[in-house]
Amino acid sequence: MTVPDRAPVGGVVVVTGGAGFVGSHLCEALVERGNSVVCVDDLSTGRRENLAGLDSHPAFELIEADVSAGIPTLPFGPPAAVLHLASAASPPAYLARPLQTLAVGSEGTRHALELAARHGARFLLASTSEVYGDPAEHPQTEGYWGNVNPIGPRSVYDEAKRFAEALTFAHHRALGTDVAVARIFNTYGPRLRPDDGRVVSNFISQALAGEPLTVYGDGTQTRSLCYVSDQVAGLIALLDSGVTGPVNIGNPDEHTVSDLARLVVTLTGSASPIVHEPLPADDPTRRRPDISRARQLLGWEPTVPVEVGLSQTARYLAAQSGHTVWEPAGGPETSSARADGHEGGTRR
Repeated sequence: MTVPDRAPVGGVVVVTGGAGFVGSHLCEALVERGNSVVCVDDLSTGRRENLAGLDSHPAFELIEADVSAGIPTLPFGPPAAVLHLASAASPPAYLARPLQTLAVGSEGTRHALELAARHGARFLLASTSEVYGDPAEHPQTEGYWGNVNPIGPRSVYDEAKRFAEALTFAHHRALGTDVAVARIFNTYGPRLRPDDGRVVSNFISQALAGEPLTVYGDGTQTRSLCYVSDQVAGLIALLDSGVTGPVNIGNPDEHTVSDLARLVVTLTGSASPIVHEPLPADDPTRRRPDISRARQLLGWEPTVPVEVGLSQTARYLAAQSGHTVWEPAGGPETSSARADGHEGGTRR
């Protein structure tokens, strides 16, 4: 299998949830390459300040709206692509908004799909590794159907994304809509909220404050972390391809949670101890993507090492919290990979 010979998507691109962590980096990357971008976001979890660099750009417009209720009239003309990222993504955010999370996965996805179908635009769904639940297969391939508790507390996010995938493929089969599904694995980097509630933001925020780093369970559970510039490069590679998917977009470099805690302590120079708390319900014990399909079909793979990405993320969170910003050993860049913006990944 080879990378499809297809021109990059040009013209107007709509990004729902574009004021969020990943969405804002994606908006920047699309504008930088020449697209006109319309961000639709209700700012319930996204932030205007994430888009500060695009405030006055003539090829960018932010529309404050809840896509679950519909998508308003858009500037710039008909879209060539619709990228649906709208959803609370961190556990504290979606647990605080269970009905809204289910609504944006169902009605929000339907409205975004209908917009794409109406204009013959390409539609890309930002799905998630959470569709695999607490996986019995390791690493997770796109052919794995998952191990999800459909009524547990996390189900509002997991099942919303699983339904969104089903709706996307139904649109494709019934109406011929040009679709793509990306399954995003753990992503981190600048603009991650300190209160995001996931492992990277928790550990770094605690280390910066000199508080104990909270490891849930015995710490042997694993995560595979993809830096945001790599994640955005993978999403754009999928957008520009003719691939339907689903395609795992993540970093297969797997670490135990305990190892990540120790690495954060080292990188921040913190004296924080590491403590253990009970594991939350339905928390995945292992998470690692098989990215063979992304490598073969998109020519993409991540390039930013975890030490570099965590250093950049810690510098950002330190600046946000008013803590001292330090230079890691060897300076802010300890790798040839760029980790400070929205460039990343490789296309071979």
